[in-house]
Amino acid sequence: CMSEQPLDTHAVRAVRNRNRNRWMLIGVVAVFVVPMLIAFALTLVGWEPKGTKAYGTLINPPRQVDAVPVSLAGGEKLVWRNPQWQWTLLALPGANCAHQCQAQLADLVRMRATLGRNAERLRLVYLGPPLLPETLAALVPLQAGRDDTNAFADLSAEADDGLALALVDPGGYLMMRYAEGYDLGGVRRDLPKVVN
Repeated sequence: CMSEQPLDTHAVRAVRNRNRNRWMLIGVVAVFVVPMLIAFALTLVGWEPKGTKAYGTLINPPRQVDAVPVSLAGGEKLVWRNPQWQWTLLALPGANCAHQCQAQLADLVRMRATLGRNAERLRLVYLGPPLLPETLAALVPLQAGRDDTNAFADLSAEADDGLALALVDPGGYLMMRYAEGYDLGGVRRDLPKVVN
C-alpha cells in the first residue's frame, strides 16, 4: 500500500500539470484570437475609430483629373502633377461667389496657414466666376482659374453664394469632396492625414 501512494501522487501531479499547461495554451491563444474576433465584429457593424474617419466624402473609385484643362487667371494652365508634388484643394462656388463665398475663401487661406511646414504641400485653387483683383490680392496664395470643360460642375456648390471643396492628390486623382456647408474644422483634421 505504501508504494501505491507515491505513484498516485505522481499521477495526480502529472494530471494537474497537464491541465495547467492546457489552460496556459488556451490563454495564449485567447490573447491573440479574442481581439481579432472583436475587431471583426466591430467591422461588421460598421464602427470605425474616430481618428481614422474622414470628414469629407471619399470618391470611390478616385476620378483621374490630370487631363482636365484648367485655365488660371494669369493665362497659364494648371499643372496637376507639378514638381513640388502638391495636393490641390479646389474651391468650387455656386453661380456667384459673393460675400459668404469670399468669407469662406478667406477662411480656407487662414486654415492653410495652420498647416505650418506642410502648408506648401497644399495649393488652393478657386474655380468659379471671376473675382475682383483686390479680392484675389487679399486671398494670396489662392490661385483663381476656370474649369474649361465643366469637369467639376457636379461637385460645385448648389447655392448661389455657397462653396464646396474637392481634394486632388499629387498624382491628379480626385480623392475627396466636401459638400456645401462643410465643417472647416473637419477639413483641417483631414488634411494632415494626407498632406505631409
